[in-house]
Amino acid sequence: MAEAETREPGEEKAVRGHPGKPSLPPDPGSEFMADGWRVFKIMAEFVNGFETMSTIGPAVSVFGSTRLKDGEPGYLLAEKMGSLLAEAGFAVVTGGGPGAMEAANKGAQKSGGVSVGFNIKLPNQQDPNRFIDPDKLITFQYFFIRKVMFLKYSQAFIALPGGFGTLDEFAEAINIIQTGKSQKFPVIMMGSEYWGEFFDWIRRRMLAEKSFIDKSDLDFIFLEDDPEKVIDIIREFYPEGYSINF
Repeated sequence: MAEAETREPGEEKAVRGHPGKPSLPPDPGSEFMADGWRVFKIMAEFVNGFETMSTIGPAVSVFGSTRLKDGEPGYLLAEKMGSLLAEAGFAVVTGGGPGAMEAANKGAQKSGGVSVGFNIKLPNQQDPNRFIDPDKLITFQYFFIRKVMFLKYSQAFIALPGGFGTLDEFAEAINIIQTGKSQKFPVIMMGSEYWGEFFDWIRRRMLAEKSFIDKSDLDFIFLEDDPEKVIDIIREFYPEGYSINF
C-alpha cells in the first residue's frame, strides 16, 4: 500500500497551472523560459526602426480608420492631408495599412514626399498599402515598439476620424507629453463633427468639473477642420526648429 501523503494543516498542494493554487516553477524549455531570448527580437525591431527613421527629417504621423474606402470623404481628407504635409516638407508616417493610412501615404507619394509605413503583424494579417516607399516600410511584431517609433520621430500627430486604434495613439501621445516623458508636440484632432463632443467632454469633465487634468495639459491639443490650418499649427509650434521628442 502506498504511503499516505502528509501535509501540515492549511498547507496547499502545489499544482502546476492550477488557478488559485501555488504553482511549481515552469518546466525548462517552456514558453516562460523562452522570454529571455525574445529580448533579441525586440532589440532587432528597435534597431531596424531607429536606422530607418534617423534619416527622414521632420515627420508627421497620421492616424484614422482602416475602414475608409477610396472616394469617401474621410479618405479624401486623409489623402489631401498627406499631400499638404509632403508639400510642406514633412515625411508622412502611418500605420501602413488600408483606409486613412493608405490615403495619407497616397497623398504623400503623389506630392513627391517621403511616405513611411509602420505595418504591424496582426491575426487578420494586415497587408501594407502600396503607397509606402519600398525602403520606408517597417513591419513590427510588437505594438509597443511601433508606438515608440511614432512617438520618437513625429513632430505632430494628426488623428482623423477613427476607432480604438486611433484613440489609443491619441491617448498615448497626450499621456507621455503630460508626464514629461516626451517633449511637447501638437496633437491635432481632425474633424470637429467627429471629435468635437469628445474634446468638449475632456474640457468639461476632466478639467472644469473634476480637475483631473490641468489647463496646461490642453496647450498642445488642437481641434481643426481645415487641412491648411493644420500645417500652420505645426509650423507655429516650432519657432526654433524641429527635433526628435526623446
